[in-house]
Amino acid sequence: MDLGKKLREALSKLTGKPYVDANDVKALTKDLQRVLISSDVNVKLVLALSRRIEERALKSDKMQALSLKEHVTKIVYEELVSLMGTSYTPRLDRHRILVCGLYGSGKTTTCAKIAHFYKTRGLSAALVAADTDRPAAQEQLEQLSKSVGAAFYTIKGEKDAARIVGDALKKAKEDVIIVDSAGRNAFDGHLVEELRSIAEKLKPDENYLVISADLGQIAGKQATEFNSAVPLSGVIVTKMDGSGKGGGALSAVAASNTKVAFIGVGEKTSDFETYNAEKLVGRLLGVPDIGALMEKIKQISTETDIQKLEGEKLTIDSFYEQLKAAKKLGPLGSVFSMLGANDVPKELVQQSEEKLKKFEHMINSMTKEEKAEAALIKNSQARVQRIAKGSGCSEKDVREFLSQFEKMDKMMNMFKRNRGFRKKMEKMMAGAPPDLKAA
Repeated sequence: MDLGKKLREALSKLTGKPYVDANDVKALTKDLQRVLISSDVNVKLVLALSRRIEERALKSDKMQALSLKEHVTKIVYEELVSLMGTSYTPRLDRHRILVCGLYGSGKTTTCAKIAHFYKTRGLSAALVAADTDRPAAQEQLEQLSKSVGAAFYTIKGEKDAARIVGDALKKAKEDVIIVDSAGRNAFDGHLVEELRSIAEKLKPDENYLVISADLGQIAGKQATEFNSAVPLSGVIVTKMDGSGKGGGALSAVAASNTKVAFIGVGEKTSDFETYNAEKLVGRLLGVPDIGALMEKIKQISTETDIQKLEGEKLTIDSFYEQLKAAKKLGPLGSVFSMLGANDVPKELVQQSEEKLKKFEHMINSMTKEEKAEAALIKNSQARVQRIAKGSGCSEKDVREFLSQFEKMDKMMNMFKRNRGFRKKMEKMMAGAPPDLKAA
């Protein structure tokens, strides 16, 4: 179940009314109860949440500038943020990390994501394969370390995890040392003993537990168990992009008095975010997360000179560079979500992804001169036919691309001329706070 979509539907019943009374507020809390319980959020937490929303909405003083609808929306936002726990600020200095978790949680892949996270923030990282239980776990981590450019340490054939860690500490010079420990099918005494022996040798600054979002409220029980073995700095919740139980997992971890530190939102090593309850709830409710989008743009700006592209005349060549930069932002669905357009039809998003691929094939079939001057193609049927044949597209597709390119050119020229519009965009991109009145 899509938690965000159901929450937005429940709120839209209220915000779509010409006026709101006490009965409408009570109806909203009933809808929220159904949505959250079906997302595996603990019943007691849901009932307490709905009571607070109802009480605050009907009894607390609202800001003079807000209507009752806006007042209720603001309260729902704040209470959901409280339910999902506090936001997390990771340390950005030299430190040691122990990563633990049960089988199937995505622990080893998460270790690589942590390494990538710190490398993109200017710190060197090392991965230590101390999982001596699962076959091929060490080989998997070694491959992942190469893919993210992290150092790798282990002792092949060694069964003593603490010895592997001790050997790595003697050799590693990197800023952030990340140890992948063994998992189990269930939490047991052997796992506790091994984790404590590793922790004694490593003396970790951070202990992270990796949990899959599809566990739902059981995540709270796991967090409590592991916290008794090694005091946890935080929990990393994976598979947040595909599980309908993500809300249950996050709220259960928060209720266990353990922090959520990071969330995994996809399969790529870059699909990894510091946990921010405000941003998460904002996305669920359709409030734009411009800050997250801008963070992604900053990450790719070192590879693509966007300012240089903006200063040049738009050509198909420079348009191609912008296309490649846009692709690095991630799937279009994710970008739309950051812009607050969560409910864009999937068919439209998929169609847009396909068009980007077609455009790329067409551009690769053009000559250097054609990329520099689009009019050469527009005025030549022979060129259109050649590009269509070379890219495996139709002539209609090529004409459509040229039309889209012309629109992009006009829009960019308008953007350059319109100083007022540019100032508004720059203010929004600087991370202006979400407008809850528009929610």
